[in-house]
Amino acid sequence: MTEDLISKNQLKYLNASTRKLIWWKYQKHTLAMIGLISIAGMYFTAIFCEFLAPYNKDTRHLEAIFAPITGIHFFDDQGRLSRPFVRQSILELDMEKHRAVVVEIPGTHFPIKLFVQGDPYLFWGVWEWNRHLFGVEQPGTLFLFGADRMGRDVFSRCLYGTRISLSIGMIGVFLSLLLGVTLGGISGYFGGWPDGVIQRIIEVIRCFPSIPLWMGLSAAMPPHWPAMKVYFAITLILSLVGWTDLARMVRGKLMSLREEEFVLAAKFLGASDARIIFKHLLPSFTSHIIVSVTLAIPGMILAETALSFLGIGLRPPITSLGVLLKEAQNVTTVALYPWLLIPVFFVILIVLSFNFVGDGLRDAVDPYSR
Repeated sequence: MTEDLISKNQLKYLNASTRKLIWWKYQKHTLAMIGLISIAGMYFTAIFCEFLAPYNKDTRHLEAIFAPITGIHFFDDQGRLSRPFVRQSILELDMEKHRAVVVEIPGTHFPIKLFVQGDPYLFWGVWEWNRHLFGVEQPGTLFLFGADRMGRDVFSRCLYGTRISLSIGMIGVFLSLLLGVTLGGISGYFGGWPDGVIQRIIEVIRCFPSIPLWMGLSAAMPPHWPAMKVYFAITLILSLVGWTDLARMVRGKLMSLREEEFVLAAKFLGASDARIIFKHLLPSFTSHIIVSVTLAIPGMILAETALSFLGIGLRPPITSLGVLLKEAQNVTTVALYPWLLIPVFFVILIVLSFNFVGDGLRDAVDPYSR
């Protein structure tokens, strides 16, 4: 019986495809699985942020400027267990601390409801709708992460900002992938003067300090450009700077594979250089490219966050995590309203999740790792 069981397990692995073997090995990496689930959840949140957020990103509550995190109550005034609710709040001036504070009005009761009507929005920019996953009816307010200097819900703005930051990471890495694979493939396969020119370009790009280079490229953008054009321009800038590492990795792989027998056989059969590069050479180390791309996405997101934080990246009305963190530049503001730093934890979660996934993929595709 044991021998039959062992033979079945052996046949299972012997008959499995490479993708299945990689997936089975990847599943053994606990942190990588946690990172994968986290990334899936964040992209789900980014896609449906209008519905998941209790308010629109630009909705202002003038009566709740710098409002702290709303207290959620589970017991009513008589001490009985109740469905979660919040109380109505008013803005008062604290003369001792010299700042505005939000005071709850006793006796008020606004239950937290699911699929509540709220601010109207265009779902995916197509359908007009006003349903939100959760919220409270007016005049009650629900600020899970507090409110900013304009009375806007920080939680809702974090969900919208996650969409922009994640999309910049994906689009930027995709453009870097095109540049890195194409130029790195030409450099590694042909060698000679194309290799020399491409490598000198890479060296020139890499010798510039990152932040001054970003500042110079961002300053070249006209100030009157609309927000969407600035968004694509920043993505393009990050791609033009971030393709060099991938290009050198592709170049090194191609230089080691271009004299292999399967490449020589393809040449003898009359295959073109482009077909040999894209049909024979690149697929032989696709897994390494995927790992490199996965580890490059958090770098793109951090670059966008740094640019926006410094005021030379995305600008309002676009809402990204970097734009949100710009609100926390003032030390006094952070000391008085620490909830404005909550977007930092979104950045940390995104970067850690992608790094965990990249580490898991790297171990899964390495045949010598345990």
